[in-house]
Parts: sequence; C-alpha cells; structure tokens
Amino acid sequence: MNSEIDTIIQFSGLKPGRYTYQYPIGDSFFKGFENEELREGSVNFEVVLERRERELLFNFAFHGTVKTTCDRCLGAMTVPVEGNEVLCVKFSDTETSDNEDVLILPENAYQIDLAQWLYEYIAVRLPMQKVHKEGGCDPEMLKYISEGHDGEDGEASGDESGCRTLGEGESDPRWAALKDLLEK
Repeated sequence: MNSEIDTIIQFSGLKPGRYTYQYPIGDSFFKGFENEELREGSVNFEVVLERRERELLFNFAFHGTVKTTCDRCLGAMTVPVEGNEVLCVKFSDTETSDNEDVLILPENAYQIDLAQWLYEYIAVRLPMQKVHKEGGCDPEMLKYISEGHDGEDGEASGDESGCRTLGEGESDPRWAALKDLLEK
C-alpha cells in the first residue's frame, strides 16, 4: 500500500479494552487501489477497536467527500459519503466464515491491515447512480448526447464495437435466413 497513513494495527500486545484510531484518508490513499471510479477524496475515519479475549470488534465511523465521474455527462463530480460499519475478527486455524462482517484470522496472527476495509466501506457508500444535480452536467456533452452522433458520411454510425446498426423498419438478414430454414 502506497499511502501516507499507516493502516496496520498490531493487536498482539493489546490488553482487553477499547482503543481509538483516527485515519484521515486523502488522495494518496485512493491511488493505491485500481478503481478508476474512485481516485480522489477526503474522508475521516474514526475506528474504535474493542479487544476481547478471543476476538476483535472494530467499529468504523466515517464522513467526507470523494470525487467520481458523473454517469450522465462523464464530468468530474464530488459525492458526500458517510457511514458506520462493524467488523468482527475471530481467530481460528480451521474455521471459515461466510459472513462478510466476520473475518477469520489464524491463531498466530498479530496484526491486521485495515486499508482494504476502509476503501471498501467508502466504495459501497457511493450512490448507485452518480449524476450531477439539475443543471450541473456539462451542457456541451448533454447536447452531444441528445443529438446523437452521425458518421462522417452522414449515415448513422455503428455501436462502439464498429458494427452497423439497423435503420427503422430494416430487419437483420440473419433472421430472414433462419426463417427460410424453418419454413422448409
């Protein structure tokens, strides 16, 4: 992880009790992940670790903003994110967990890196549809989208794969050939 903050918690020497950690997440943190949709932001995390005899309980509280791409105009936009999450860590050399909120670590584990958890908690709080508020989209891009794009020869261009698109009332010749086979 190429980040300015240390997200590794060494829990092996901690006595049972509560411990609080602050993580100011910035642009350098996001650049360590491969998601083009989420590359910049400023999010503050407060992580409370409750150390118990045989488990760790992490409570994540966070708020801030991230920069992402508008689904409508592809322009940059800032989205607020906030939330509370809980992660339970148990120790076992044989047990596995299907619960996404429970992490099983080997008995001899002595530390945990929270970076992936911090990132995922932010990512899942992004709205499903990311669009600018009314009037916030790039007007040139909206004009381009609403008019459609014609090829240089004036005919409708194909899709992004380069395939020709059918005009109105035109049928695909492959269906006609199939229909002929079925009629025989």
